[in-house]
Amino acid sequence: MDKDILNEKIINNDDKDELIRPQYLNEYIGQKEIKENIDVFIKACKIRNEVLDHVLLYGPPGLGKTTLAHIIANELGTNLKTASGPSIEKSGDLAAILSTLEPGDVLFIDEIHRMPKYIEEILYPAMEDFELDIVIGNDGSSRNIKIDLPPFTLVGATTKAGDISSPLRDRFGIVSKLEYYKTSELIDIVKRTSRVLDFPITEDAAHVIASRSRRTPRIANRLFKRVRDFALVLEKETIDKITAEESLKKLKVDDYGLDNNDQDYLLSLINKFNGGPVGVETLASSIGEEVSTLEDIIEPFLMQEGFIKRTQRGRIATEKAYKHFNIKLNI
Repeated sequence: MDKDILNEKIINNDDKDELIRPQYLNEYIGQKEIKENIDVFIKACKIRNEVLDHVLLYGPPGLGKTTLAHIIANELGTNLKTASGPSIEKSGDLAAILSTLEPGDVLFIDEIHRMPKYIEEILYPAMEDFELDIVIGNDGSSRNIKIDLPPFTLVGATTKAGDISSPLRDRFGIVSKLEYYKTSELIDIVKRTSRVLDFPITEDAAHVIASRSRRTPRIANRLFKRVRDFALVLEKETIDKITAEESLKKLKVDDYGLDNNDQDYLLSLINKFNGGPVGVETLASSIGEEVSTLEDIIEPFLMQEGFIKRTQRGRIATEKAYKHFNIKLNI
């Protein structure tokens, strides 16, 4: 096969994958109230000829916080600059990022709750007065430098809103919590991804994938791609219900959308610790996972769906968890 043709095909596939991310509010599915409010705020700031107030988006991973940041920049018609909270370690890192901004730009900081405290304090005047005050030099010859910044909009995203300090949180004019998706919304997302990737799917098959996506768009798109892989190898021109069900079975995603990690978590809680209560550190060790993985990825959905409870004494499996595995609950 010609190398140039191969590269062209790879590039085209990458372009298609990128198109899965909606570019504008009218393409964005779900989060109806947030979408409508942001639309109003953007239109209002354009009428006033001002920059959009700083935006804080929070909620479990995979619900569209990063996508909304891209959409906000597109709707404003400005550039989007991105950074990650943990990567901003020194005042110089923040200065380097802010110095590249142009008037009206959107700066997106993911995992903003993981920024060091002293970086937060440098960010305050940048958010309020569009000024950057930094100290340069060593202790003996240090001096303050004030840099004027162009008006910009900071979009912060976090899965842990409670870890953001009050002074930082109070400087966001728009604060929105993203909620888990309805199955009907996820069906629409799966069907849209099917059209973008040009691989047809039946309504029943879209429902199968959507219902097992942990109410999360990112997971719905990921499962669609993996089911598409099975369909391609099976020489299917359309993903039907049977193909979707068999593919997800091979991926070890059950009828409720629980994967191996979820099942290991719940079965360990039930079988090793009699349903709890047990501390999260002990539970993490029992299944060989990091505590942060449990708290940020596994537990939010299990709590939302009523499989576990978090108490001061530890994690507890609910009656629903026992029923899901057909295990008798001993009271």
